[in-house]
Order: sequence, then C-alpha cells, then structure tokens
Amino acid sequence: MMFKHTIVKKPGKSYVNGLTTSDYGKPDYEKLLEQHAAYVEALKKCGVSVTILPASEEFPDSTFVEDTAVLTQEFAVITNPGADTRNGEIKEMESVLKDFYKKFHYINAPGTLDGGDVLQVEEHFYIGISDRTNEEGARQLKEILESEGYKGTIVPLKEFFHLKTGVAYLGNNLIVAAGEFINHPDFAQYKKITVSAKDEYSANCILVNDYVIIPKGYEETKRKMNDAGYKTIELDMSEVQKQDGGLSCLSLRF
Repeated sequence: MMFKHTIVKKPGKSYVNGLTTSDYGKPDYEKLLEQHAAYVEALKKCGVSVTILPASEEFPDSTFVEDTAVLTQEFAVITNPGADTRNGEIKEMESVLKDFYKKFHYINAPGTLDGGDVLQVEEHFYIGISDRTNEEGARQLKEILESEGYKGTIVPLKEFFHLKTGVAYLGNNLIVAAGEFINHPDFAQYKKITVSAKDEYSANCILVNDYVIIPKGYEETKRKMNDAGYKTIELDMSEVQKQDGGLSCLSLRF
C-alpha cells in the first residue's frame, strides 16, 4: 500500500511535562525540535506530502498524532484517547482530516481507543487492549471496520504500552515482532523479523513506501531489515522515547 499523505504536529514546550512511564529523564526541547524536523525530512524522502500542524501548548502529548485517528483509504475513524488530558486533541484532527476524507466514524465513550493500539496488515486490523484502549473501544472499532468490509482481531496486551510498541508490519506478509508478540498465536501466520529484548524499542518502526524508518542505534534490527531487502532510514529518537513515544506515534500515514 503506497502512502500519499502524512500529518505531523510540532511539539510544544509543554511536551516536556507530558505523560510518561519511562525513566529516561526530562526531554531536551531544542533537541526534540531537531529530531522532529529530521522526522519530517525522512517522510519527505519517502515521497509523501507532509501536513505540519502548529504546536498546541494546552496538549503536551499532541505531537503523538497517531493516537487521534485510524485511517483507511475510504474513511477516517476519530478515536477517543484513553488519557483524559489528551481527549481534546481529536477536535483539531477531525477538522484537519475533513480536507482528506468525506466519511467519518467515531469511537464513543465509555469506549476509549488510542491509534497506537491499532495495526493494519492489509485488510486486517489488530486492535490492542491496553491501559489506553479499553474493551469497549476495541469492540467499537472492530464493528466499524467489519461494517466496512475489513477484518478486526482484538489482542489484549500483557507487557507493552501500545500494540505498536512491539509489532510492526512491513508488507509482503512480514512483521517485526518483539516480546509478547514473537510467539503470539494471532501473529503466527506471518513471516517474522524478531527483535531481541535489549533492542525492543526498535520494533516500533514504520514502512513508508520504499523505506523503513527505524530508530538509530539498533544495528541488529537494521541488519535484519537490510538482509530482508529493505532500505532503512535511521533517526535519533532519544527525546521521543523519553515520553513513551516511537516512530509510528509521530505521524498519521494514509
């Protein structure tokens, strides 16, 4: 599936006070801006248009745009993020997506859903139940997808923060899997690039047209991808990792 468009959002200064479970220390805002700019350049290199939204200081986590929507070729699903402080982010995203989509679906309370818990593998969507996505939110999305002719599988998480923290799809029936997903029955039918425990962060990578964008510093993961025939772009993600973020979280790709 070739992507034409991406949406990203500049991080605000309030980002450094956003939600996190990590113990990597406080992000360096100037360095974060450099890393975000490099991310935008990498997307452009992959041949997509990039819509850059301005920073929103009132929403510290809003640079993680992936959580606000689930996008297919035909329709957009506006989510209902699981952290209360993030809920207002969907208003802006819905208005931006109206430039690209005519058809919208919505996840409604008490259902919660973060887009980081949703992995698309061709016509099949995997929906993680996590601290941020509850059973009701996952059920609503599955119902929406099935009503539109897609398949949905709900995957309760045991270890990971979001589903896509530990699994990515690279096309050609190939997934990247770490931790609980390496031997997970729901992913047994796919070919796998497995990521070791020490390199777990690199499981969150994104295929954007001709390239796989991966975090910098994970030589084993990079080698496995290159050996599988993929061209890679490496990006320093240190300031994003400090707030539980990964490569997929920073953009909506469609």
